[in-house]
Amino acid sequence: MDSLKGRNLLSLADLSSDELKEILQLASKLKSGKINLKCNKVLGLLFSKASTRTRVSFTVAMYQLGGQVIDLNPNVTQVSRGEPLADTARVLDRYLDILAIRTFEQKDLETFASYTKIPVINALTDREHPCQVMADLLTIQECFGKLDGLTLSYFGDGNNMANSLLLGCAMVGMNVRIATPPNYLPNVEIVEQAKAITNGKSEVIVTEDPQVAVKGAQVLYTDVWASMGQEEEANSRIPIFQPYQVNEKLVESAADDAIVLHCLPAHRDEEITDGVIEGERSRVWDQAENRMHAQKALLVSLLGSD
Repeated sequence: MDSLKGRNLLSLADLSSDELKEILQLASKLKSGKINLKCNKVLGLLFSKASTRTRVSFTVAMYQLGGQVIDLNPNVTQVSRGEPLADTARVLDRYLDILAIRTFEQKDLETFASYTKIPVINALTDREHPCQVMADLLTIQECFGKLDGLTLSYFGDGNNMANSLLLGCAMVGMNVRIATPPNYLPNVEIVEQAKAITNGKSEVIVTEDPQVAVKGAQVLYTDVWASMGQEEEANSRIPIFQPYQVNEKLVESAADDAIVLHCLPAHRDEEITDGVIEGERSRVWDQAENRMHAQKALLVSLLGSD
């Protein structure tokens, strides 16, 4: 994994397909205890959005590698008082070994990366959530023993998760279907990017029909209907997204061995029913745990091992 050392991860597309697969293999080995790597470095977490899984999984992953973590809450740093991003970036570059940023605008992440020499990780923006998809792919690989040729169907808002799943599935040879209401489609550029990655070898479909998406799928995936920053729209979105709910009836139309994933937090009986998320097909808690293992593999890949 020497090719990744010192690099940024602003988008899944910053990786090659082989590099993504190697990170997943490393994550699997770290999780199983087959290898034990150490990385005595300092990770900074600069999060402008609320976080449970991303914050805790990055923190525990770094501690288990033997490193340290500094939580750079913007509310208690000069960022909240208007210090330019370029100035903050250049200062943090002198203190930290690696920086994970969770923010709204992708361009803010890119600004940070342009002023630092240390690796910068996208810990979520409105455009992408690459670390989540690594955990998703690791979970699917554990369940089916492979990724190539499987079909993942996503239901709901064409948000950062839809965008990242398009890229991640395309990179590992999975078919990906995105089912959204007409005015809530995923990013057009990313859809085309995913199609270019597959080069016709796997399926990339965006549809308004949940039944088209679910037929024969091995993985059903959903996310909240209103993301962070869209809370005021939450109630008005419910009737629009109701046909895209992952419920018992939808699951019956999937493959017999289908699993269900949700990146959490979940609004039960909105985008997913309580019965499905607690049901035998749910792999949501394995998926959440795998955030830590996938990010541990990512950290050691970008920093190198002691």
